[in-house]
Amino acid sequence: MREHPYLCEVCNKAFSKKRYLITHQRIHSGERPYSCGECNKAFIQPNHLISHQRIHSGERPYNCNVCNKAFSVKSSLIIHQRIHSGERPYSCAVCNKAFSQPSHLISHQRIHSGERPYTCAVCNKGFSEQGNLISHQRIHSGERPYSCGVCNKSFSQHSQLISHQRIHSGERPYTCNVCNKAFSVKGSLIYHQRIHSGERPCSC
Repeated sequence: MREHPYLCEVCNKAFSKKRYLITHQRIHSGERPYSCGECNKAFIQPNHLISHQRIHSGERPYNCNVCNKAFSVKSSLIIHQRIHSGERPYSCAVCNKAFSQPSHLISHQRIHSGERPYTCAVCNKGFSEQGNLISHQRIHSGERPYSCGVCNKSFSQHSQLISHQRIHSGERPYTCNVCNKAFSVKGSLIYHQRIHSGERPCSC
């Protein structure tokens, strides 16, 4: 007897149980029989609906046994635990660099392939990651969603806000390993280090 006797007539994928085939066929039919009572979003599988409903309830039943951080989905906990274990099961076939998440590997592989699947609708500039496209689009829209809680100055990128907040906090996390001078911005440290390397001679 065949181990996978239930065959999808659309894509020929085989399944060991009929219920697995029925669930799979919804990918082709578009059927989503499980709907959220809060927002009417629909899902193929009941477990997907249960996970989604935790957005509304705030329930986070999966806890990290190292740091007690809680997650609404078990897969998110598994990915998080790799921070503690150092596990990186997804490796690049070109350079062997390893990653904890498959999505990070996919993004990395675009360095080798040159693929830029995310394109700006205004200027047609392409990006390898969706987040970079979203940040770029703020140049055109003028949107500045990140505001300083001290002076209300706003920024288009979160990293810009973090750098700005150091003006108020006095934090200088970038330290020269030669003279221990500290800087609030990494670019300032790089410029300063040229004094020691002789690359750009000038006085401190």
